[in-house]
Amino acid sequence: MGYVLKTRQRCWWLPGYGGSECEAVCPPQLSAALFRCVAQQQHHVPSFHVKLTLGLTNREQQLVVLIGKGLTNKEIACQLQLAEQTVRNHVHRMLRKVGANNRLAVVELCRMQGLPV
Repeated sequence: MGYVLKTRQRCWWLPGYGGSECEAVCPPQLSAALFRCVAQQQHHVPSFHVKLTLGLTNREQQLVVLIGKGLTNKEIACQLQLAEQTVRNHVHRMLRKVGANNRLAVVELCRMQGLPV
């Protein structure tokens, strides 16, 4: 390991960089991949409407999307890095909040409110 002196120009290590000020360098392929990733995340944005009408938190809406994909509590816990009991607690609270009898009823209610499930 080494160190860089404070007096050294900030972007001296960038190959082919000739500018005097440090600027962000991002290859076009990386930019395109980042934009695609952001566009895909748009479908996972919690719905403020669902929060108002059904009272579901952002995390609960996230669980609804995963339940809609057919994931079990254990699979959801693994994907979100939560304890399985935490997922069970969230599901139980969702059922109580919306007055549903099962997980799929919650998914259907959210779908009817516009959540992309």
